Amino acid sequence: MEDLRELLRGLEVFAGQLPAFDPLATPGTPVELFTEWLIVAVEAGVREPHAMTLSTAGADGNPTARTLILKGVGPDGWQFASDSGSTKGRDLAEHPFAALTFYWPQLARQVRVRGPVVAAPAADSAADFLARGIGARAESLLGRQSQPLADLAERDAAVRESLVRLEAEPGLVAPGWTLHSVRPESVEFWQGDKERRHTRLVYLREEAGWHKQLLWP
Repeated sequence: MEDLRELLRGLEVFAGQLPAFDPLATPGTPVELFTEWLIVAVEAGVREPHAMTLSTAGADGNPTARTLILKGVGPDGWQFASDSGSTKGRDLAEHPFAALTFYWPQLARQVRVRGPVVAAPAADSAADFLARGIGARAESLLGRQSQPLADLAERDAAVRESLVRLEAEPGLVAPGWTLHSVRPESVEFWQGDKERRHTRLVYLREEAGWHKQLLWP
């Protein structure tokens, strides 16, 4: 354990040239600033900049987190998709709130989004499903996410059968597939600093619109 602790302490963080962040020059809404930061991450070559950690909690309050891909962001919020029978789908049915975390290490930037989750209309969910690659659709049609698996051969055989179904019926949509939107109550932007003088700016939703507030590191 001591060796591991020393290894962790010795790992470099905030390497390279970090971008500047002036919270006084930020736009009026978090969607605008998030879009700016996402584009900077793409241009900087950050791998999978649209990957995010989705955190949910069930009725017992026990949290669960996993990494998903952002499907879109706009007036309705930050979008992701999931099968209603998955752990996250069941969590959201019992407690329709979630937190999203984006981290772009090359830029030492985080974005944290928190708020209620709303399901999209069935037509939008179906369109999202049909836009996925055929392999992803074949797996999702099985409807077995997070269930016990005997061995990998069982998985592969089931996916092959599902691919055959899709070849015969390319318009098939998994019945539980749901597009969700996190409608933020708060969105925090975190810019790391080599000297640990991190800059944190949070947008808080109010009746009149968005209020911006600096936070201590």
